[in-house]
Amino acid sequence: MCLREIVDENRDAVLALRLPPEQERFVGSVHRALADAAKFPEAKGWYRAIYARDEPVGFVMVSWNIEPRPPDLIGPWFLWKLLIDHRYQGRGYGAEAVRQVMAIVRDAGATELLTSHALGDGNPGGFYERLGFEPTGEYDGNGEPVLRLSLDAVR
Repeated sequence: MCLREIVDENRDAVLALRLPPEQERFVGSVHRALADAAKFPEAKGWYRAIYARDEPVGFVMVSWNIEPRPPDLIGPWFLWKLLIDHRYQGRGYGAEAVRQVMAIVRDAGATELLTSHALGDGNPGGFYERLGFEPTGEYDGNGEPVLRLSLDAVR
């Protein structure tokens, strides 16, 4: 599994990635994520397609070393979006993508990675906690709990 830039040759395939309907309220779509990155340039969206061999299976986006302005801009390093297509869930691609993001941002100078998640039945909080993220007790501007992962402890 690897992370690849989104370019003209793979853009349509990445935009076609879909979640099961019950997960859409937690993550949205790749199209929406790219629109958000363009709409909020101060969030410094860094995004990649998640590939298994030569097939795009997901999408990840990080706010890259930003100046935090809570509750709307969380950072400096914030896992903003993670989406694994419904056909490829349950195979470990999401966890591996997060591990690769952890290594990339740590190599860029990050000491922690933050994320948040929507509340409700089926939310991804347990997924993030299994990866080592812990609740901070804070909430973002949408009322989502913020989670923190110390990258010093992850090698």
